[in-house]
Amino acid sequence: MAQHVFHLQAHWPGGRNDSGTIETKNLQTTVSIPPEMDGPGIGTNPDEMLLGAAATCYIITLAAMMERSKIEKIDLTMESEGIVDVTNGVITYQKIIHRPVVTIKHDPSKDFSTIIQKLAIKAEHSCMISRALKGNVEVNVFLTIKKQ
Repeated sequence: MAQHVFHLQAHWPGGRNDSGTIETKNLQTTVSIPPEMDGPGIGTNPDEMLLGAAATCYIITLAAMMERSKIEKIDLTMESEGIVDVTNGVITYQKIIHRPVVTIKHDPSKDFSTIIQKLAIKAEHSCMISRALKGNVEVNVFLTIKKQ
């Protein structure tokens, strides 16, 4: 069994509507509450960071699965959105929606569409961030396949 430990330093010198900083080995940024939640909107925020973690984990997992399946892609892009519900003052990260777009070479003799569809679903179930969110945040994937 291998364990990987990641470290983060956080500094928050002020109150609710101020900003702070976080620093990891490869990330240094300012954070605050987003303006959508009546915050100052300075730097990024926990909602964007959770969405970023889920999106990058998913797209890396999908790319690795396609590579292992010997599917050569021309490009892989994705748009993701996070939906946060505020009801009676309770803030709940409700849903994440990924919209990956896989561009592959058009080859009538090899149609990988069905395999890519299966991998898109499998990647969502295999991504460690999706697994960490399971039962708390719904994650949906809507795949588009383009052939060039």
